Parts: sequence; structure tokens; C-alpha cells
Amino acid sequence: MKLFPIRGGIHPDYRKELTSEKPIVALPLPRLLYLPVQQHMGAPANITVQPGDQVKKGQVLAKGQGAVSAPIHAPTSGRIAEIANITAPHPSGLPQNTIILEPDGKDEWGDLPEPLADPFAATPQQIKDRVAGAGIVGMGGAAFPSAVKLGLGGSHKLEILLLNGAECEPYLTCDDRVMREYADQVVDGARIMAHALGTPRIVIAIERNKPQSLELIKKAAAAFANIDVADVPVQYPMGAERHLTQAVTGRETPARKLTADIGVVVHNVATARAVHQAVRFGRPLISRIVTVSGNAVREPKNIEVPLGTKVAELIDFCGGLAETPRRIISGGPMMGQPLPDLDVPVVKGTSGILALTAGEVNERPVQPCIRCGSCVSICPCGLVPVEMAAVIRHENMDAAVAWGVMDCVSCGSCSYICPSHIPLAQYFNYAKGRLNEQDRERRKRDLVKRLVEERAARLEKAAKAKREAAAARAAAQAAQAATAEANRVNP
Repeated sequence: MKLFPIRGGIHPDYRKELTSEKPIVALPLPRLLYLPVQQHMGAPANITVQPGDQVKKGQVLAKGQGAVSAPIHAPTSGRIAEIANITAPHPSGLPQNTIILEPDGKDEWGDLPEPLADPFAATPQQIKDRVAGAGIVGMGGAAFPSAVKLGLGGSHKLEILLLNGAECEPYLTCDDRVMREYADQVVDGARIMAHALGTPRIVIAIERNKPQSLELIKKAAAAFANIDVADVPVQYPMGAERHLTQAVTGRETPARKLTADIGVVVHNVATARAVHQAVRFGRPLISRIVTVSGNAVREPKNIEVPLGTKVAELIDFCGGLAETPRRIISGGPMMGQPLPDLDVPVVKGTSGILALTAGEVNERPVQPCIRCGSCVSICPCGLVPVEMAAVIRHENMDAAVAWGVMDCVSCGSCSYICPSHIPLAQYFNYAKGRLNEQDRERRKRDLVKRLVEERAARLEKAAKAKREAAAARAAAQAAQAATAEANRVNP
């Protein structure tokens, strides 16, 4: 199929050979599982169990709340040991409300929803409800609740379901292995999602450095005339949904808009497999494939991991550390987040755990900008990173917005290419955090102002009612007095 060029981009050292030929292996159940109630974008789930409860595999432990949320299920059978604040897999290192499950070793399934015998005879709402009930979120790392995206067909005119198999981040090969080992499940999940969305066409996009995945997905999709498989160029950040959409369709997503606004919905290939499992078998999302890699790891692997497993147990399963890592990252090296330590759990959005040596990190002292323009030429969003960084250094957030910082996708290409080693992406992430904080403060002030005004209006209304009641009583008393006086004068 015809492809379209995308702006900018880079070609980092991908280092996928560390794990690309390593088949998926299952991690034995750990002694304890740590399940944070916030494993997705949106509102945290509400806990429905208590310490001491016996639970079965697949049982709901916390229900989603609100329009954007997702439930949490038990990855195995066992006992709820504790509910406590545990360090989250986030660079802040802040604690998060967490359900601690002690497996009983039986791995017994609880009652699951009945499989949909024919998903293509089901209504879109039935599929959406099944995906929501299974707790499925975007497994490319964003962890946005998948059922919400599956509901976009009701508000947008959709033409294409674009399945993202680009996996452009260096080191990561979990999606590659999912496509190689579960190609039929990926394709079936894509067809189910397309049915729910009402999209007549499916495109599965895979970077050309994954020839086995391309071959196997093409074979699995050959029987379906509405599925195209696109072999997109190896170009970071090809896996960003806006850029992948442009490469496949030629359509550019307007700033502050969704790809759905131009008729395209993007889902990850691992998400498609999870949808297949939920719809065909009633199974919730309780495990995921994680790439454990980096030169500090003795035996890099692709592992199917029960959610809630601590990162330290993955490292041990890979033979431990060959040397002290300079940095430990959740996700890929370009857009992933540094972890505070190994004592944090794997969650639904954990695509990779990288233990990188000093040589891989290649940290160097920051030097003054030489105005070379490299960051401008490679920015896939057409921004001017050097100018954005300059105004952010002076805390001029209004100017940063004017330069387009909120359109930055945080791909890190500018930081990678900068000859002065300026951490440009960190500036932009800082600015977006400050702007979000300011927005929250503004909304908080607006809310407080509205509440104060509403309270003042209620008090004034009550005071007015009291005044009117007092006036009415006085008038009644005056009328009674006048009547009494008239009766006295004219008995």
C-alpha cells in the first residue's frame, strides 16, 4: 500500500537484537503481588476487597469509577494480605494505594463472563462493555482505557482502525514477539475492535526491521479483504499515533485534536490480543509481556509477567545484574520513565524494564547551545525546540505555549540529536507539568469562586426570605392590631 513521508525523526541504535530472538517465557508466580489501583489514565479504581479475603484468579479487586477508569483483577488465586501505600512505578517515587495479594499456588480461576459466541453478531456496546469489564488499557505504554476509545464510533465518522505494531523504541521487542507468537489472536482482536468501532478498514502497521512479524501477520490477515498490512520505514518516532497515522493515510492530525477527528483510531497490537482474550474467553487483563533488557542484565528476556510482580523479581529471573546499572527505566530509553528503584511493581502500562550501563546512557556535560538547528530539522512535530527551551528557562510559560510546547509529543528526538547535550525534552516535560499545574490551580480558583458566589447567593436568598417573612409577620401583626382597635372603638 502507498505510504507517506513523515517530518523529521531520527535513527538511534535500536539494540533490539538483545531480545528479538528470545521467545516469550512465563514468570513463575512470586510470593506477593502488589496491585496499585491507579494503573491507567483517569480515575483510580475503588477497592472492593478487604485484608483476609480469599479471591480467585480473574476476580475484580477494584472497580473502575467514572467515565475514564479501569477495574483491577486478581492475577491469581490467593488471600488479600494487606491494603497499603506502596511506592509506585513512577520517577516521583511517591506511594500509591495498593492491594497486596498473597498467591495460594492453586491458580484457580473464578467465575468469568460467558464468552461471546459470535463477537460479530454482538452490538458495539456489548463489546465495549466486555472490554471495559476486563480492565483493558492501551498496552503501548499510555494505558488509556481501551473501552473509551472503542466508543469513539458513536461521536466520530471513522474509516480506519490502525493497529500499531511499529514498536520504534530501542531495546523493546515485546510487541514484536506478540505478533510473532500470537499473530492469529492479534488479527482476531483487531477485527473485533473494528466491528465495535464501525470502521470498514483495518491497517496493521509494522516497521520493516520486524520481517518475521510482517510475514506472520500478513499470513494471518490474508483471508480478510478489509485488512492491509503496511511495512512502514524504520524511523523514530514512527510509533507515535499521529505520525503513524500520517505515514499510513497522508492525513495530518490538527493540533489539540484526536486522530479520530480525521477518521482514524489507533490501538496497539498487544491491546488487540487482550481484546481477543476478553471477548473470546472472558479473561480480564491480569498479565502482560515485558521486555527486560540492557547491558546491565545478564540474560535479557521477553517475559509474560503477572501484574503486580516487583521489578526486582524480573531482574532475578533474568540472571540478575551483570553490573550496577547507571539508570533503570520503565518503558523505552527515549520516552520511558526512570524508576526510583527495583522495589516497584509491574503495571498494565509496563512494556519494558531496561537496566542501562553508563556506556549505554552516554551522559555528558551540558554545553551552551550553538544554534546549529539540528533539533529543528528533526522535530517530527515541526516545532522549534531551541526557542521553546529558551523561554522555559526564563519561566515564560505563555511564550512556551505560543511556541507550541503543548503540541510536543515528548519523543526525545531533540535531546538525542543535540550536540551540546541539552536535555530539551526535560525542559518541555517540565513546562507541560507547570502548565497543567497552573490549569489545575485556575480550575480550583474558579471552583472556589463559584462555590463562594453560590454560598453568598444562598445566604442572600435565605436573608431575603427571612426579611420577607419578618415583614409578613409584622404586616399580619399590624392588621391584627388594627382589627382589635377597630373592635375596641366600635364594640
